[in-house]
Amino acid sequence: MENTKDLTEHSSRSERKRRDSFGMFDGYDSCSEDTSSSSSSEESEEEVAPLPSNLPIIKNNGQVYTYPDGKSGMATCEMCGMVGVRDAFYSKTKRFCSVSCSRSYSSNSKKASILARLQVTGKPPTKKAKVLQKQPLVAKLAAYAQYQATLQNQAKTKSVAVSMEGFSWGNYISSNSFIAAPVTCFKHAPMGTCWGDISENVRVEVPNTDCSLPTKVFWIAGIVKLAGYNALLRYEGFENDSGLDFWCNICGSDIHPVGWCAASGKPLVPPRTIQHKYTNWKAFLVKRLTGAKTLPPDFSQKVSESMQYPFKPCMRVEVVDKRHLCRTRVAVVESVIGGRLRLVYEESEDRTDDFWCHMHSPLIHHIGWSRSIGHRFKRSDITKKQDGHFDTPPHLFAKVKEVDQSGEWFKEGMKLEAIDPLNLSTICVATIRKVLADGFLMIGIDGSEAADGSDWFCYHATSPSIFPVGFCEINMIELTPPRGYTKLPFKWFDYLRETGSIAAPVKLFNKDVPNHGFRVGMKLEAVDLMEPRLICVATVTRIIHRLLRIHFDGWEEEYDQWVDCESPDLYPVGWCQLTGYQLQPPASQSSRESQSGSSKQKKKAKSQQYKGHKKICGPLTAVASPIAEHRLRTHRLSSHAMAHEPSHSAAWGILPDRGTNSCPLHQQADSQPLRHQGSPICSIF
Repeated sequence: MENTKDLTEHSSRSERKRRDSFGMFDGYDSCSEDTSSSSSSEESEEEVAPLPSNLPIIKNNGQVYTYPDGKSGMATCEMCGMVGVRDAFYSKTKRFCSVSCSRSYSSNSKKASILARLQVTGKPPTKKAKVLQKQPLVAKLAAYAQYQATLQNQAKTKSVAVSMEGFSWGNYISSNSFIAAPVTCFKHAPMGTCWGDISENVRVEVPNTDCSLPTKVFWIAGIVKLAGYNALLRYEGFENDSGLDFWCNICGSDIHPVGWCAASGKPLVPPRTIQHKYTNWKAFLVKRLTGAKTLPPDFSQKVSESMQYPFKPCMRVEVVDKRHLCRTRVAVVESVIGGRLRLVYEESEDRTDDFWCHMHSPLIHHIGWSRSIGHRFKRSDITKKQDGHFDTPPHLFAKVKEVDQSGEWFKEGMKLEAIDPLNLSTICVATIRKVLADGFLMIGIDGSEAADGSDWFCYHATSPSIFPVGFCEINMIELTPPRGYTKLPFKWFDYLRETGSIAAPVKLFNKDVPNHGFRVGMKLEAVDLMEPRLICVATVTRIIHRLLRIHFDGWEEEYDQWVDCESPDLYPVGWCQLTGYQLQPPASQSSRESQSGSSKQKKKAKSQQYKGHKKICGPLTAVASPIAEHRLRTHRLSSHAMAHEPSHSAAWGILPDRGTNSCPLHQQADSQPLRHQGSPICSIF
């Protein structure tokens, strides 16, 4: 009977709330009589202490209630043991803190079934079962005292927010006044195509960390600064006071549009620091938020949908052989993290021979691709598919632009300029070695090719990594001449005449330049393509049309990489935190010295070595490959020929000669995981 009465009373209040003329601001009533102390039985497991005193809660009529001292005016929920203000409890009898507790208490059959399941099946209790095992009031009061002491200690150390591993994107950006590339620059990343108008001054509902309530409560905050997925937030009511500003990931599970609390029955409680600043918080919020922007109602759903990836473990693909660039092999998807695939070559018995790339990478293809275009392919020793493995549907792979090869087209022997896949910091003189079907070309680096052509690599004709003759000179980029070429400074006209070759027609190259949105100085997270399992803190240092020069923070310029603006190996700030991938923070001076110290003696004797291919590992060679070793040996033989000759670009003052020091960053990556100061942990603090 009592239960029926309670339900009727709650229904009446709900009807009044639905008629609230404040529209999306009805969230300010979420601390009303039916949701004040505990939003639901599911929230009860987060309880650590009883409600503190002197904390206002917004009511339907705008009145502010204050918790009295001691036990006067207090009540204890007979279902979950929650202690709170009597007036804020549910129903006239004030026996329960919420509708959930009232219903659970009156449902004897439900309680009996829970107890029976615990006793007979031995299964762990669910959230609803936990309410039967609440601590007594004395224990709760003791826990609250300890909780208050913890809050005071945290407040003393809260001024500088540094993760346990020593790196925080928020601190890094704020302390140096950096800017980050917007999410809209990364079409392949979650929310990249549906980010919308999320910008500064957008309001959201977030957990209120400046509060002593035992359950999770929320408050309104505005975006002060946006850095990729991360946003610097400030609670409403703090005006120009940045004392409690905090960074968080906008796509996180605790960030909601205004009005979410009302719809979900969650309490909105002002921060303790400013609780006495206003007497009518509802009126304040209505005035502040009228006309303000917030996240779309389906924002969290869009985030979830954008993080669903079609590639699944056990799918079979064709991927470039990292030991022989000129051919592909069959590999199996081992895991998928944020759209990045860990591929294990099918013949790897211990499953350690792997390769990392994005699902939109041009290095992976459907089974049968190599045969269809005439590309070399290494047949697997495995005669039949392993149980559970299946071919990836062709439509899941990135599509390349269709080209017409019937008219004027690329021909074998034509010269061009290309990014060296074994050293992405250089653009080299290159030659088309073979023309394949569907617009694909096999490219070789002049003066550095293996006799059997095992280091040729495949680029599509529309690839942004190949350029017409003269591209580097026009855009003041240092061009790496062929190994052993002594007629310096290098001039294309002389080289074409000497080799009896012709340049590939300019009109055949991809000249599309999208409005990518990148600017020099922007921060981002980038894959170190010389060790593709690593994602590092990086900066855009130069932009040439659609080509970006990516610098890894904390490392020398000689480790920079040329990357296309639409590369799937670039990500917004906060991507690693969002997807759970480990981020490599900037290398400190001490860590660089410690990692490079052991190799300095080895590098000293060959510091004037040819600089075209100074690294022994690459995006296609996560470990030292025979190809890279071959190049390293041949480059040593020619080191004396170029020891005292400046490059053409260096002589013109375009870029200084940096020698060919081996890379301590990647030497370390070959021997052990590169961690520096550890992976960042970004959170609300």
